[in-house]
Order: sequence, then C-alpha cells, then structure tokens
Amino acid sequence: MSALSGFVDFFQKGKVHNTFRPKKKFEPGTLRYSLHKQAEASLSSGINLRSAVNLPPGEDANDWIAVHVVDFFNRINLIYGTVSDQCTEESCPTMCGGQKYEYLWADGNKYKKPTALPAPQYVALLMDWIEGHINNESLFPVTTSVPFPKNFLSTCKKILTRLFRVFVHVYIHHFDRIVAIGAEPHVNTCYKHFYYFVREFDLVGLKELEPLQEMTKKICKDAVKVKHSNSAVASPSHSSSAVAPVVEEAR
Repeated sequence: MSALSGFVDFFQKGKVHNTFRPKKKFEPGTLRYSLHKQAEASLSSGINLRSAVNLPPGEDANDWIAVHVVDFFNRINLIYGTVSDQCTEESCPTMCGGQKYEYLWADGNKYKKPTALPAPQYVALLMDWIEGHINNESLFPVTTSVPFPKNFLSTCKKILTRLFRVFVHVYIHHFDRIVAIGAEPHVNTCYKHFYYFVREFDLVGLKELEPLQEMTKKICKDAVKVKHSNSAVASPSHSSSAVAPVVEEAR
C-alpha cells in the first residue's frame, strides 16, 4: 500500500474516529489544488518519500510550500486527534517533550509573553493560530494573480516549527497510544515526509529538530542535503530561551 493511501485509509475510513478539527481543503480548479493533487499522486504511486518532496520542474517554490503547509496541518491534526482523549490538562500539564524540552506559547495578542500552558490548550491555540494564517488570503493567496507577501516564508517556518512540536509531544508522551491503535507506521510515514520536506527547503532549524534526533536517524536513514538554502528562504522568526530546556515562542 502506498504511503498516502495507507495514511488516509487508517485515519479517515473508520479506524480512528476521534478528529480534532475540520480539514482545510483546496478549491478545485486552482493551481494550489493542482499541486496538491500532484503531491498526492507522487505519494500514491509509491515514490520514495525523499524524492516526493522535490520541487516539480517549472513550479514556484512558494506554491509548493503553501500546499505542503496546509497538507501537514491537516495530517498532524488527524494524528493529534488519535491521542487527544488521553492528552489532558491532568496528564500533560505542560507542552513538553520529556524533561528537557518545554514549549511556551505566545501569539502577540492574548499571550504577549511566552506562557507555560497544558499541552491540549497549547495545541488548540496552535491549530487556531495556524488556521487563521492559512485562511488569510493576503498571506496564502488563492490565485496566481496575487503575489505572496514578503513574510510568507518566515511565517511558514514558524508554522512548521510549531507543528513539529506536536510530533515531539505525541512521540515522547503518547507513543504507547499510537502503537496500541496500530498507527505507528502511518505516523512514522507522515513524520518522514514532514522531515524530508522541511530539510529540503530549510524550513525548520536543526536545533528545533533535536528532540527527535535519535528517532530521526533510525527512520530517516538517507541523508538530507538542503537544496533550497536560506538565500531563498527567510530566517526563522522564532527565538530560543537562554535556558536550553525551554523554547520560547516569539511573537
């Protein structure tokens, strides 16, 4: 079974009933929809995940990144939905990855300063924050006649960095649940696709990827060389605390 069809079959056809929020869809007939279907076709064909992230010839990198940001948002929502009943304020009083990494929330609005929150509250705020961005047509244009704004790539970096933190929490604190429902190979496939993509386009910093470094070495065995470096992609807009275990969210 192909990577994509296996993931979809497992999470959307009755094996997992707990969903986190509605799926964001692309409008048929648009370039974004066409690229989304092209990405799906590559995965469904059984192509190597490392190759599937490559920018198709003649396509714009921003469009390719936009499609994948939305796809990863949808898939990670599905994954978190499988553990959300066990990820409670009592079981997960902080958004963390083990004892070494704690993630604080700030959005520049209600939470102006980095704030420690229970994991389910952090994830809910995160998904609302991402949804607001990807539904903002001035940031994620729906037609090719509207150019991407200057802050598009830096925003995508922050979105993907924060989505990675959901992987960290799920793998470290809820992996037993993932294994118990038979979702491990599907979650691993999604993680590998995510990892290869963000490394291909240098969208998540190596320091941010450290919490899952050992696991990544085991399941992503072929090396990733960044082809689209920071000369094409803006610098990350998040910052780290001076205290190593705590990662602070920038506005």
